[in-house]
Amino acid sequence: MKKPFIDALNERVLLADGAMGTEIYARGFYVNRCYDELNLINPEIIRDIHEKYAEAGAEILTTNTYGANRPHLQSFGLDDRLGEINRRGVELAREIAGDDCYVAASIGPLTSQFHLPHDAAMVRQHFKEQAQALLDAGPDCILLETFSNLEQLELAYLSIRELDPAFPVIPSASIRIFTGPVRISPTHYVRTIRRWGARLLGINCGGPPESMELLPELFDEAGCDFKVSIMPSAGFPKIVEGRTLYLASPEYMAEYTRRFIQQGVSIVGGCCGTTPAMIKEMKSFLRSVQPGMSVSVIHEPKEEDEGRLPPIPREERTLFGKILGTKFAVSVELDPPRGISVERSIQGAKFLYEHGIDAVNIADGPRATGRMSPMALATLVKRHVPIETIIHVCCRDRNLLALQMDLISANALDLKNLMIITGDPPKMGIYPDATAVFDLDAIGLTTCVNLLNHGLDFAHRPLNGQTSFVMGVGCNPGAPELDREVRRYEQKVEAGAEYVFSQPVYDLTFLTTFLDRIKHVKPIPFFVGILPLASYKNAEFLHNEVPGMQVPEPIRESLRKASTKEAQRAVGIEIAAEALKEASRYPLVKGAYIFPPFGRYESALEVLEKSGVR
Repeated sequence: MKKPFIDALNERVLLADGAMGTEIYARGFYVNRCYDELNLINPEIIRDIHEKYAEAGAEILTTNTYGANRPHLQSFGLDDRLGEINRRGVELAREIAGDDCYVAASIGPLTSQFHLPHDAAMVRQHFKEQAQALLDAGPDCILLETFSNLEQLELAYLSIRELDPAFPVIPSASIRIFTGPVRISPTHYVRTIRRWGARLLGINCGGPPESMELLPELFDEAGCDFKVSIMPSAGFPKIVEGRTLYLASPEYMAEYTRRFIQQGVSIVGGCCGTTPAMIKEMKSFLRSVQPGMSVSVIHEPKEEDEGRLPPIPREERTLFGKILGTKFAVSVELDPPRGISVERSIQGAKFLYEHGIDAVNIADGPRATGRMSPMALATLVKRHVPIETIIHVCCRDRNLLALQMDLISANALDLKNLMIITGDPPKMGIYPDATAVFDLDAIGLTTCVNLLNHGLDFAHRPLNGQTSFVMGVGCNPGAPELDREVRRYEQKVEAGAEYVFSQPVYDLTFLTTFLDRIKHVKPIPFFVGILPLASYKNAEFLHNEVPGMQVPEPIRESLRKASTKEAQRAVGIEIAAEALKEASRYPLVKGAYIFPPFGRYESALEVLEKSGVR
């Protein structure tokens, strides 16, 4: 039995569905039809759309009643079926929603034939009539969507309040209300809705996700008073051979989902052009920033924990733990193979060991690709090369139980240096049926690994022994939401992190700012990320396609000006070496985390030699 809508909203972010109109259009129904009538004459079409969104992971299904008001239906000679169309719209959504999803009854604006305030009473009556038909069918909330006139939105909201003062209603304006010819500010929007007594508000349609630049101002004014819903269109529509199409990719929509949630949105979904495939990808990204388990908080030792042991001193756990902070250490990322053969990876580890590299770290399904597991590769490497291995542990693919099992196994295999990461959500296309787990995020998993080091399992029960992990985490000094990144860094350290590897740094102003912002946090060895750029094309890809990566325009331009690919590679080495040289002067920076481009391990040595840090 699902919780009441508002209770769920107070606990977590809810994922709404995408477009109804463009999905109907894609099935061959052109815009000269009354889409709302399909509830009665083609219910299987509407049911199928709801079903596709539910299967994709949507938790809110929006009814096909956007235009089911009397003036609109009257233009098709259907006004006598208003009650029937609205009630059936809710019923169709409810059939698919069951006990898993919430039903949002959609009400759109009236046509421009009404002039306010002269026609206010008539407008109010039309909204009340539609709302009553919807309420009779039992939705979980009403969504007043895509309003570009604030006066009409107020009349719609207040008319519903006359019918039921407590029923959840989300007044949602089109993005055009902020960007059109007669625009208002987000601050004015929030203050106006606050005067109505509302505690939910939204923005939808009228523009792509990047047009939501107004969100910071909106949230500054909304504070803790409102739960905010954001449902942008999937880019701007294009006319292709007479058909209106939206060409945004699922990942494009999903990455903005993550950004919206990090800013504080309570409901996220899509409007025109948003497909079930996009909602599926948005679900994965949502899980990456909103893990399912509540253990992603800082662990505070419980007095009732029985069998809690003091942790083994870090310098006694591993050789890497012993050298942390005592020297400028270097770890180089060792690529796990895509297939079965490990020879190249083992030769790479041997090459790095022979040239004095302190450790190799092995990624866990980097960028959500299916490769050999870091536990398997690290075990094979240790058979042939006496180099310290650091295995990444990713929260994406395994639930809480599997993570605990893998960690206990890693300790038994003497794989005790960990890099704990939340992980990239699965990408659509390569593994279209892959799903994300994210029972924990990096903070929650660090907390749980800390328990294992104290002789307790994830449920605080004695292990009859204890692990001896050295716990590392990641950070991104160039993160767009720097406040959030600093807060999460602090939480990771409080959860027990003992060292940190950063994302690659090119612009040292980002590093300077980040290190200044974390001065209040307990210091732990900081390994600056260094990724030598292989070419101009490589730099463009990293800057534009990889979330969290920022390659400054002057650096990209210097690569572009190099005449050959080999010359571009040399420029990339020089840039990386200079960044490492400058970064090593910061007192907190105790090492380097080098990403060899395309598995060229000799590039890491070139950077070290030119930087002079070793």
